[in-house]
Amino acid sequence: MNKGHNVDFSLFFFSSSDDQSNTDKYKLVLEGAKFADRNKFKAVWTPERHFHPFGGIFPNSSVLSAALAMITQEVQIRAGSVVSPLHHTARIVEDWSLVDNLSGGRVGVSFATGWHADDFLIKPDHFEDKSSHMLEQIKQARELWSGKSLSFLNGENKQAEVTTYPRPIQGTLPIWITTSGREESFVNAGRLGTHVLTHLLYQDVDMLERHIKAYRKSLEENGFDADAGCVTVMVHTFVGQNLEEVKQTVKEPFLNYLTTSIDLMQALNMNGKKNNDPKMMETMLNLIFERYWSSAALFGTAESCSKFAEKLVSVGVNEIACLIDFGVETNAVLDSLNELVILKEKVNRHVTTMS
Repeated sequence: MNKGHNVDFSLFFFSSSDDQSNTDKYKLVLEGAKFADRNKFKAVWTPERHFHPFGGIFPNSSVLSAALAMITQEVQIRAGSVVSPLHHTARIVEDWSLVDNLSGGRVGVSFATGWHADDFLIKPDHFEDKSSHMLEQIKQARELWSGKSLSFLNGENKQAEVTTYPRPIQGTLPIWITTSGREESFVNAGRLGTHVLTHLLYQDVDMLERHIKAYRKSLEENGFDADAGCVTVMVHTFVGQNLEEVKQTVKEPFLNYLTTSIDLMQALNMNGKKNNDPKMMETMLNLIFERYWSSAALFGTAESCSKFAEKLVSVGVNEIACLIDFGVETNAVLDSLNELVILKEKVNRHVTTMS
């Protein structure tokens, strides 16, 4: 356990659907960010999603983050994630340096490779080598952020040396690498000295612990402080006062969330064929829900959820990023955040007593 060191709690947005009847699509993000700011959460994370109603309200994290910068004072504002191969590195640095200025130096960026071929209509030539391209972009972004000039091919097919503006507030850009749970990604993050953003869809807590150990080892082997790297884990979250009421509140929205998740559908159909048996699909989705309910989400009361949160801390997690926009009605989610504060404080009291 990270004895004597508090675990950070953040709010994470990822899956809000673009319902045409909803004229207040960003209420949960805006009000959630203000709540996080008032209640000493570490960060607010927003993603980059394209061309699908599932997550479709998040096409550009830097634009949304600029809005969040203007309504908050303390909370860090982070991209979770920028799909960097879809963009020129210099533009990523320009955008986030602007937000860094608006926020007074509170930004952080997690870099992701992307995975959906249709997204890459923006940059089709980057699809095949997206992983290596992302790793190279992280190096470029660090240099540009620090004020160094780099050469890129211009419109006349000539090399042009550029320095990005505006200059940021922070001297160093806090960088995460997003991974679904591949150990290679954890090792790459250690090799580059970045933080890690991950989740529990493709890994359980025991596997996560092994990956974190590989990450810390890689940091040390590459000359970085093994304890300085931050492992952030995204966890689906809804905390209430009554266990059974929470289950009734989250189950249907979460099942709908699972059904509409393209990523999950690929995981369910390993043979590449769509499962058209409604009963079988319902059984599978219910099994997945029960797995999340019992061992992969913060669904329950502050008391019941604290054990799982403390387990995450015990395997080396530094930050729990609470994904709250998986389909529960907006006002119910906002009301539940007070219970999440109770959980946050409870977990950190326990961690402190372990020192």
